[in-house]
Amino acid sequence: MKRRQLLRYAAGSAVAGGIARPAIVRSASATTLKFVPYADLALLDPLASAFVTRNHVMMVFDTLFALDAAGTAQYQMLAGHTVDAEKVWTLTLRDGLLFHDGTPVLGRDVVASLHRWGSRDAFGQALMAATDDLSAPNDKQVVFRLNRPFPLLPQALAKPTNLMAVIMPERLATATPGKLLTEMVGSGPFRFLPDERISGARNAYARFDKYVPRDGVASFCAGPRIVHFDRVEWLTTPDPSTQAGALRAGEVDWVEQPVMDLVPSLKQDRNLKVEVVETTGLIGVLRFNQLYPPFDNPAIRRAALRAVNQKEFMQAVAGEAGPGVINDHVGFFAPSSVYASNAGMENFSADPDLAALRKAVMAAGYNGEKVVFLGASDVPRITAICEVGADVLGKIGLNVDYVSTDWGTVVQRTTRSQPINEGGWSIFGSMWGGLDWDNPAGDAALRGNGKNAWFGWPTAPKLEAIRDQWLRATDLPTQKALAADMQRQAFVDAPCMPLGLYYQPVAYRADLTGMMKGLILFTGIKRA
Repeated sequence: MKRRQLLRYAAGSAVAGGIARPAIVRSASATTLKFVPYADLALLDPLASAFVTRNHVMMVFDTLFALDAAGTAQYQMLAGHTVDAEKVWTLTLRDGLLFHDGTPVLGRDVVASLHRWGSRDAFGQALMAATDDLSAPNDKQVVFRLNRPFPLLPQALAKPTNLMAVIMPERLATATPGKLLTEMVGSGPFRFLPDERISGARNAYARFDKYVPRDGVASFCAGPRIVHFDRVEWLTTPDPSTQAGALRAGEVDWVEQPVMDLVPSLKQDRNLKVEVVETTGLIGVLRFNQLYPPFDNPAIRRAALRAVNQKEFMQAVAGEAGPGVINDHVGFFAPSSVYASNAGMENFSADPDLAALRKAVMAAGYNGEKVVFLGASDVPRITAICEVGADVLGKIGLNVDYVSTDWGTVVQRTTRSQPINEGGWSIFGSMWGGLDWDNPAGDAALRGNGKNAWFGWPTAPKLEAIRDQWLRATDLPTQKALAADMQRQAFVDAPCMPLGLYYQPVAYRADLTGMMKGLILFTGIKRA
């Protein structure tokens, strides 16, 4: 299949949201950082699953533990902890922690925040299942009383990907259960400025001057989170050529995801730096809604999964990129994960027999039900996988109704579990970070716990049983064998379609230094 032409060159076109070139205020101030996110920040709540929300959450909130560059959980909001008989964990908060509203961070805030997180996050659900009681005996301490040993507790609380265990005031953590928050009060290094928010155009943050970084050396998400800018502005600018032009002109400082076609020319500009920050890569995924036909039928899901040619999908994203840019051998764990394996990978082919798969779909009892495919129109990498995916599904006989809309609308619509005729959906495309697919505990795409699972709501008892065995295993060889079993079962249950991985660079002005690797982080970075 030919690569989709994703660029919409429009010299002098208006930047979305009414911010036009060349009217963007020049980013000359050493105290303001101007950032172009890959998409609009549609959802603010830490429980919203989107990279753009994750990046926002990392600015506004903090966690009890944080991962360093070696993947080890280090103290972040904590002064220390003790473990008694492997089942009683006492966590002690460090001094000086304040929320942005000026109130102190207390033990009861932590308890309420963790209960909220643990009801939705895959790793959090595992921790809460092992917890008999979570309490705050005083303002400085939190106690987990477990029903079995859970040595991964620090890793669960340190997870820096979607649905992080961030701490917020008790009043927010317990407000409107089941609904997403719009009031943002954290204890992180930046304050969100709601009065400056323009949906689809701009979000702004200010340095939290009462934030007390911990001591030590910064390493990935761990250590001191030092802010060097008084203000950070996110300017939503969907047009790729406008992004690149604004960056070259110094009107913005940092473009999160320049379209891959423009990367070679950006690398030639001596005033810019282009490098991969998210070093575990981005994994393309199509996610099924298993509540309704046709994807409530596992045989149809398996046929769709076997129709995937990962190289075709990734070339649609990255073009004929050089070596090391794409990986077309990706299962249900990231290639960077110790749990990556070849288990079940024979289900993928470099040349899928689409005619045979079309017959398999018909034999499975497909009745021509409409497949509502949500495709993001304003995020080129997601547009690419969605367009290829819709074409492939059509070729195996599915009645695809392709709905092209902005990413913010996609994110909001995927939360809906209603039938298609009531605004629901059948399948959508997205990207996951390698850290999201690092292990069975945190990989939300592999949960099979029905209505408590991630959007798509699969019920997969065999997957759940293997995952539970993995959580109880105590040595790496056993865990790796169970992860391989889990991947084999995933090819049977087909909770989603892995489409391959690519490495997306960022582009930023050369006078910026201190850019952290691993995730999009706004601490440590400064202007030279």
